[in-house]
Amino acid sequence: MVHSVAWWPTVVAVSVATVTDLRSRRIPNWLVLPFFVAGVVVSSFLHGWQGAGQSLEGAGLGLLIYGVLFWMGGMGAGDVKLSAAIGAWIGPHQLLIALIMTALVGGVMAVGWAICGGFAKDLFLHASQVLFRTKGSEEAVLSNPKRRKMPYAPAIAIGTLLSFFAY
Repeated sequence: MVHSVAWWPTVVAVSVATVTDLRSRRIPNWLVLPFFVAGVVVSSFLHGWQGAGQSLEGAGLGLLIYGVLFWMGGMGAGDVKLSAAIGAWIGPHQLLIALIMTALVGGVMAVGWAICGGFAKDLFLHASQVLFRTKGSEEAVLSNPKRRKMPYAPAIAIGTLLSFFAY
């Protein structure tokens, strides 16, 4: 993908997604669906069928990886759609870098979220219970409705924008 073309639409989309996710814990379809379609159209216009294929491969990779996390109960559908839309703009190779950076940023943010939220002890206690399968580990599964959720669009935004400099 042509990075200079993808940079500004991606900056705008992830910025809006971050603000809406922080405010309402939602990433709206009115943002991600047109962003996705525009990514496929622009890639097709600039690079023909090969661009369309790269765009759809990027979207598919985002859907696959974050779709599994959504299915496990660890991520919202908006995060999945945002990842697919980003993949439509940047393609599968850069998206893979973006997802790795997002995971690293998200891990740091999760620890900060737990410390600021006053539940860091619970987070680490439950993590050790799951790792070592001790008493109470059934409470620490992703599908537990009592877990504390963190908006993930900021991590996606930071990881994606960093991928432009790493790719």
